[in-house]
Amino acid sequence: MKYALLVHQSQEHFDRRNDKAAVAAGRAYAEALQAAGVFVAGAGLDSPRNATTVSIRDGKRQVHDGPYAETKEFLAGFGIIDVPNLDAALEWAARHPAAGFASIEVRPLLGFGSAKA
Repeated sequence: MKYALLVHQSQEHFDRRNDKAAVAAGRAYAEALQAAGVFVAGAGLDSPRNATTVSIRDGKRQVHDGPYAETKEFLAGFGIIDVPNLDAALEWAARHPAAGFASIEVRPLLGFGSAKA
């Protein structure tokens, strides 16, 4: 089964993303996923300050710069893993280096598009 690991973190952590220890921990985690053969895809995301949100209201496109959601945490990155079950996905989420200061949401993929089982 494929699962998305969605990393939610504060703006404060976005502002410290170039910390050498954090970068090294992220690389080691990615290498462990690949070595285990469960990595499908993933990427970090730029700061929500650099986000643009698009919506359609009354048939008109609206574009908003910067973080639109009123929230304390933002989506910081994602990984797609292919593991046997939810327990395995939760184990990988708990090993994520950001789990100590951020939230790792684990969500099953529905198999839409290129995410085939």
